[in-house]
Amino acid sequence: MRPEDYDAWYETPRGRWIGTREYALLRRLVRPRPGATLIDIGCGTGWFARRFAAAGQDVTGVDPDAAALAYAAGRGGGPRYLRARAGALPFRDGAFDWALAVTSLCFAADPTAALREAWRVARVGVVLGLLNRDSLLYRRKHGRGGYAGARWDRAAAVRRWGRALDPPARLRLRSAVFLPSGTFAARTLEAIIPTHCLRGGFLAAEFRRVRPV
Repeated sequence: MRPEDYDAWYETPRGRWIGTREYALLRRLVRPRPGATLIDIGCGTGWFARRFAAAGQDVTGVDPDAAALAYAAGRGGGPRYLRARAGALPFRDGAFDWALAVTSLCFAADPTAALREAWRVARVGVVLGLLNRDSLLYRRKHGRGGYAGARWDRAAAVRRWGRALDPPARLRLRSAVFLPSGTFAARTLEAIIPTHCLRGGFLAAEFRRVRPV
C-alpha cells in the first residue's frame, strides 16, 4: 500500500473514528508530560507521531520503510524521522522517556525481542498498540486488505512478553474499538464499554518501569 493511500484511510469517517479512539487510549496510558521525549517505533506515515507532537511531546519516529518516512517528513507536524529497525535501535539506553509502537509489532517476527529493545531505550515505559485476536475485528478482518500478513495477539501472549523484560515491568492492558463498523450504534456503545474489557479490536499494553532509569 502506498503511504498516501494508507494515510487517506484515516480521513474516511470510519478511519478517523478508529484512529481517534486508538490515539485517545494510547494517551491515557502514556500520560506524557509536556516536552517528554517519545520514540514511535514503526511510525510508518507518522499519523500517531504527529498527534503526539501536536500535544507537546518531543517525538522521534523510526521505520525501515524509506518511502513511508519520506511521506511522513513531507507532512511536517514536528516529529523528526530516522530509518531504523525495531530490533536494532541506534540509541543509548534510556534515551527517551517513552517508547511507542502502534501495530508495528504485529509484523515483527520476534515481538519479544522488539519489546526488549523498546524497553532498553525507554526511561519510563513502553506502550504497544496491537491487533486483538479476541475481538469482532479479528473475525471480520484478519488476513484481508491492510491486515494481510499481520499477527493478531491475545492478552495472555502480551503477559508472556512482559515476563521477559529486565528489570521487571508493571503491565496494564486496555482495549478499544469494540464494534469496528463506526456506525452511530458502535460509537454509542464504545462510550459505555469500559476499556478494561479486553474484547476491543485494538489492544493496548503499558509496560512501566517500577523505577525510571
